[in-house]
Amino acid sequence: MQAIRVAITANDCRRFTLTAMLARPPHAMTGSPTSRIEAADVAAGLKLARAKDHAAVRALARASEVGSWQSLLALSVGTLAWGTITHDRRLAEAGRHMLRAGLLASLVKTSLKRTVHRTRPNVLMDEGIYARGRPGTNVGPWQSFPSGHSALSAAVACATARAYPEIKGPAYAAAAGVTTAQVVRGAHFPADVLMGALIGIAAEAAVHKLTHRRRRLGMRKSSVA
Repeated sequence: MQAIRVAITANDCRRFTLTAMLARPPHAMTGSPTSRIEAADVAAGLKLARAKDHAAVRALARASEVGSWQSLLALSVGTLAWGTITHDRRLAEAGRHMLRAGLLASLVKTSLKRTVHRTRPNVLMDEGIYARGRPGTNVGPWQSFPSGHSALSAAVACATARAYPEIKGPAYAAAAGVTTAQVVRGAHFPADVLMGALIGIAAEAAVHKLTHRRRRLGMRKSSVA
């Protein structure tokens, strides 16, 4: 684990430079509570990703791509299509809910990525540079916050668990596995995946609430008619 030197630039972007082996623990760093929390988050991310180049971790990273937006979009659309083709109303509704929750989670996480930028752990470890501030960028190495894999995985897992409570264990476990992989592979800091997961959970809950409200409104209109 490495020490971190902090410098504040004119645009209030905190830049950390990898300088040497650990000189003092995160709790010894001075500054505001926010700065200390960020320093602890960075230190934890570096420690958890220290084996990022190991073959097993690389294999885990590849497997975690099931949590990418491409994979989850295909899963959601496929579930909706298969449910529609087979006239399985429950399955079709599950696919529709998965798709809506995933799209909302994706919209929120993309908006945040375009608002702020944060260097990924692997950039800090390999190049010794870390930055966090505004505005966001469209450059992958600077889009650590929040984790898109975590956001979409959590949203789709929650949607799946709501439609099929009997498989909520495997659904949540899969989402947790994808989320954990993002940290150990050096793609995200702990705070990134935590925020991503919260976005996914909130997105699914919002979609469920809105859908339920529309259904009740539709039932009321039908009863009046």
